[in-house]
Amino acid sequence: MKPLAIDPIVVLDAEALSQAIHARQVSCREVMQAYLGHIERFNPQVNALVSLRPAEGLLVEADERDRELARGHSRGWMHGMPQAIKDLAATAGLRTTLGSPLFAEHVPEQDAISVARVRASGAVIVGKSNVPEFGLGSQTYNSLFGTTTNAYDHARVAGGSSGGAAAALAMRLLPVADGSDMMGSLRNPAAFNNVFGLRPSQGRVPHGPAPELFVQQLATEGPMGRSVVDVARLLSIQAGSDARVPLSLSDGRRDFAAQLQRDFRGVRIGWLGDYNGYLPMDDGVMALCEAALADFAELGCRVEACQPAFDLTRLWQCWLTHRHFLVHGNLAAAYVDPASRALLKPEAQWEVEGGLQLTAAAVYQASLHRSDWYRALASLFERYDFLLLPSAQVFPFDARQPWPTVVGGRPMDTYHRWMEVVIGPTLAGLPSISVPVGFNPAGLPMGLQIIGPAQADHAVLQLAYAHEQLTRWVQRCPPRCLQA
Repeated sequence: MKPLAIDPIVVLDAEALSQAIHARQVSCREVMQAYLGHIERFNPQVNALVSLRPAEGLLVEADERDRELARGHSRGWMHGMPQAIKDLAATAGLRTTLGSPLFAEHVPEQDAISVARVRASGAVIVGKSNVPEFGLGSQTYNSLFGTTTNAYDHARVAGGSSGGAAAALAMRLLPVADGSDMMGSLRNPAAFNNVFGLRPSQGRVPHGPAPELFVQQLATEGPMGRSVVDVARLLSIQAGSDARVPLSLSDGRRDFAAQLQRDFRGVRIGWLGDYNGYLPMDDGVMALCEAALADFAELGCRVEACQPAFDLTRLWQCWLTHRHFLVHGNLAAAYVDPASRALLKPEAQWEVEGGLQLTAAAVYQASLHRSDWYRALASLFERYDFLLLPSAQVFPFDARQPWPTVVGGRPMDTYHRWMEVVIGPTLAGLPSISVPVGFNPAGLPMGLQIIGPAQADHAVLQLAYAHEQLTRWVQRCPPRCLQA
């Protein structure tokens, strides 16, 4: 690997950067200047960050962080760190568009809960990370800002919906990144950009504040990073109950980065693969993921193939019902008005129209199927400590293509069928992290999901950390465009 031809400050992982800032080895102003220069130079290559704030105001905030440290006061782990918030999360005083022309000039008055916690930890918010319209689809493009492209091949997709966050991380435009995940939106772009993305247990990171408090149980916010320690540190900031979110987990604010090192000898791991051929896969995806099973064996784990006792066609129908139901709830008002409907992309209209056809009985039946799925995975966890799945069914594809229409020789019947592999952990509410597992001959990355039992977020991070120490994919293989 050639050395990186960029400012050493932006090369640091977030944990090392935080330590350097607090040790006064670098000033917050120097950090901000380094990142602003790097963003100016490299963001045009991937279009990952949008709604960027003027440099003058950011440097004023950085100077204030330096004065606070001089007085012996630190706001937290992110003190003085540049941060860009995913453009689905509300940022007080900063445009939040959701990637939609309907919200092109929307400026919230209140931060989302996770954003407020990042601010409280000392981050300086420089702008937003790009998203698909309303976060729909694992391809980050919209009519406001255009397409975010892959850090390893700028002609290919970054994934989504946290595509801007993942590409920014891989390109060293941010030290750490937030995202959210409904249908793999933290896991798919992490795999596509050779970084880490954790979908936490349902309720671990409180979502909102939002008008609806009880039905929305598919999407969750979560952390992304270039190291597992960084992911764990950001999760520690994001996690913890909030009285405004009654289903948020109330097991205390804990340090998820503590005691990550663990002996995995004898730990049992189940490999789900492609669900015995149920899922179509592009050439090379399964080969890379199966090769990574040897890494876990080297850690001392006992890995064996297994399958859930569940009809996966039923799981997909369950998913469609839940997703139609929730998207309809969010976008029905926009759909009813012909003027605003015309500004919704076809996939958004299709989701709303699917919701219009649902009956109460169908929604309840889907909830029963979802419950059965959880019980099927819980049965597997009686035999296995963790489960493994690929993070995607395809490698990053042409950025001019909205979504793959054929995967592994099979036609895709919806705009998101090519990401069916991620719906299992979502519907079960389980923690799942995408870890890098290497590259295909074209130099395109792939990831593997490590899935844990309900609320076993720390254990999932421990296994991901052990795998990272063994493989070091992020450190070994930065994007070529950053190399001297």
